Amino acid sequence: MDAFTTSLLSRIKDAQSDLTRAREAGDDFLVDVEQEELNDLHRIAAEHGVRIDTAAAAA
Repeated sequence: MDAFTTSLLSRIKDAQSDLTRAREAGDDFLVDVEQEELNDLHRIAAEHGVRIDTAAAAA
């Protein structure tokens, strides 16, 4: 796996964790921010042909 892919997958994992924490905290604004970040990262992954394992992405 190249550095770009590794970095992108790491950022996706971090964004998912941040989104979970925002939801648990009940911070609606932060939930929106983190969801948009995650959407952007998924879009970038798709544009570059990076597959995201949905099981790993949900963890």
